[in-house]
Amino acid sequence: MPTPDFVLALRAGVGHDLLWMPGVSAVVLRDGSAGPQVLLVRRADTGEWTPVTGIVDPGEQPAAAAAREVLEEAGVVAQAQRLARVHTTDVVTYENGDRSQYLDLTFRFRWVSGEPYPADGENTAAAWFDLDALPPMSPTMHARITAALSDDPAAAFDL
Repeated sequence: MPTPDFVLALRAGVGHDLLWMPGVSAVVLRDGSAGPQVLLVRRADTGEWTPVTGIVDPGEQPAAAAAREVLEEAGVVAQAQRLARVHTTDVVTYENGDRSQYLDLTFRFRWVSGEPYPADGENTAAAWFDLDALPPMSPTMHARITAALSDDPAAAFDL
């Protein structure tokens, strides 16, 4: 999916300067034959496997943004169950020199319907994985999944 228009408008004013952006991660879970499974997508830009992630549009509720991203990126309908983690990412520098940092709100989601596929071009694959057979992922993506799997109803915070 292309860069949202509101981000392009901001970039027109600030150039490559650091943008502080609200982001969401959706850890979508379903019951599989061998136990819980998690939905992961393989990013087209880096090749990394991650839960579905995205940017919250202006005025959009974060849980609704995460549900929208799951449908747009993986063709799956899912329902938010709870906020699982609040985390500030490291600064990301893109190939064109743009710099962004994200306040990531990770949500635990329950699968409702749909079989995953790379729906919008942001990803090259989308699939369910058993929790004991996850592909290699960064520590921060593992932390998002771990927080969503926790039975603690309170969100995890990095201090």
